[in-house]
This record gives sequence, structure tokens and C-alpha cells, in this order.
Amino acid sequence: MARGRHVKHARSAAFVVAIALGIVLLALGGVSFAAYRYDQASSDRILPGVSISGTDVGGMTRAEAITAVERAAQERLTQTLIVRVAGESWKTTPAKLGQSADVATAVDQALQASDSVGFVTRVWRRLREEPVDISVDLTFTSGGTGIADLVSGIAADVIQTPRDASVSVVDGEVTFVHSRPGHALGANIGARRLQAALDEDATAVRLPVRTVKPRVPDAKIGKTIVVDRTTNELFLYDRFELEHSYHVATAAAGYVTPPGDWTIIDKRENPTWTNPAPDTWGADLPASIPPGPGNPLGTRALYLNAPGIRIHGTSDVSSIGTHASHGCIRMLMSDVEQIYPLVPIGTRVIVF
Repeated sequence: MARGRHVKHARSAAFVVAIALGIVLLALGGVSFAAYRYDQASSDRILPGVSISGTDVGGMTRAEAITAVERAAQERLTQTLIVRVAGESWKTTPAKLGQSADVATAVDQALQASDSVGFVTRVWRRLREEPVDISVDLTFTSGGTGIADLVSGIAADVIQTPRDASVSVVDGEVTFVHSRPGHALGANIGARRLQAALDEDATAVRLPVRTVKPRVPDAKIGKTIVVDRTTNELFLYDRFELEHSYHVATAAAGYVTPPGDWTIIDKRENPTWTNPAPDTWGADLPASIPPGPGNPLGTRALYLNAPGIRIHGTSDVSSIGTHASHGCIRMLMSDVEQIYPLVPIGTRVIVF
């Protein structure tokens, strides 16, 4: 009898435990279901502690987050960017240069951040509003022609054409111009530097210019002969310095020493004279005269690319300083022999 009572008592205790366990399981199920329903109801809101490029979007809906992030993005897109080139500056903004922010994608990534957090942790953090410390980057992209257009406009404004060195005659005065380098903004490097400034969220950027060398630097000027037909003077310049000046004879009335920009194309010592006008003023002269005392060209002759024109010596000393030739430029023998080795073929001759 005692054993029967003991078995009966054990069965009763097990039943009670089962009931209690069932109640607990039902309670846990209810809690879990409630937690699930809460999680589902909150799924349209971003977890607390999630930020997008510094903007806290925790607890926000997608629409609320887009509004908040767009506001922050606009601050960056409309901030002033100063572009400095060659001592000048231009103001623009990232938006004007074609930059935009992919806000929708960043907000969707923020909403998806809950997938990286377990269900229990997610519910617990939502209930207690504990931040998860998740940061999503906002992507800025560039498009359109804004950068290219600005660089092109700046390049046109800052370009400085190099200046060639030169010797010329202006209003009867010998004028010297020294060379000067120029500069230009390269389109490719300018665009790259500007894009880098946008990517770095910079507020100022300096675009480099490249130096453009002159085609004719001072060192290439060399020798220049200038002949003034009014005063019958010849000047020899070495670059920009007067090296020698001489009295000469130029064309007599009825003849022309042609004005212009000429070049020495040949040089002769003790040249043979060839009659240049056998049918006119040279009709009573021989076809040619060999080197010697009676040669009209003297001991030295510099041949110009002006037809029939030479700078040469003469034995007619009294003609120097007057208009006496048939077009050539006469010099004293000693003067032409002095200048002859100083001027190479290719030397420029300006006659005015």
C-alpha cells in the first residue's frame, strides 16, 4: 500500500512540473511572438546609432533619413570652392561642377544594417535605444561638363603667349624686344586636380600652369645689320648691343636701295664683279671685272637676297656718306674688311 501511494505522488508531481513547463513555454512563445511583431513593426526604421557620413539617421524612416541626408549633402554641394591659377582666383561649388550625392542608396544601406545584427540583439537595442555604432558612407559622384567647362574658361583667361626676342625699326628708330616666357593651363592636369579637390571635399585648390618657352630667346638673336638710307649709316648689332657703326653710300637718284628685311646669303673675298645691267647703265662696261684695284666691289662683298644688292667695298672714298650707288650699299675698304668676319651667312639686314 505504501508503494502505491508513493507512485501516485510522483505522478502528480510530474504532472505539475509539466504544466509549469508548458506555462513557461507558452510565456516564452508569447514573448518571442511579441518581440517578432515589434521587430516587424519597427523594420521601416533605421537602427539607433546608424549614421550616414556623420548624419545620425537612427530611428528614422527611409523618407525622414533621405530628407536629413540630403540637407547635409547640400551643405557640401553648395559650399564655395576657390580655384587659384597664376595669381588669380575663381569661385564655384561642387554642384556647379556636376557633383551629386547618391542619398537613396546610402539610406537603403542604412536600413539594411539591421541584417548584420542578430534578432535578439536588434530587438533589445531597439527597446533600450542602444546605438549600434554603424556608419554608412555617402557616395559623391561627378558628371556632366562642369569641370571641363570651368578649366577651359580659366585656361582662356590665364594664357600668356610667350614673346619672341626681336630687333626691328619702328618710326625710324631701332627697337629691341626681349624675349619673355609665357604660360598655359593644361586641360588634363587642371581637370584632374579639380576632381581631386572635389573628392577630398576641399574648399580651395591651386591649378598649376606650365611654362611656354619663346621660339626666339634673346640668345638666338645673333647679329643684325641696320641700314638707314636717310643718313647713309650702317649699324651692326650683336643681339641688343651696338657693336659698330659706319658711314656708307646708298642709291643715287633714279636708283633704289630696296627697303625691307633681308638676309646675307653669300660672302666673297676679292669677288669678281659681274655686270648686272648690260642693257642699261652698264652698257659701256665689261661683262665682268676680275678681282683687283679696279673691281667695283672692292676687296669684300656680302650678298643679300634682295636681287642684285650687295654690301661691298669701294675705292670711291668721296661717295661714302652720299647717295651715289646703283642700289648697292658701299663701304670704305677698311670698314668692309672689318665687318666681313663679324657677320656670318644668315645675318639679318634691315634697310629702311
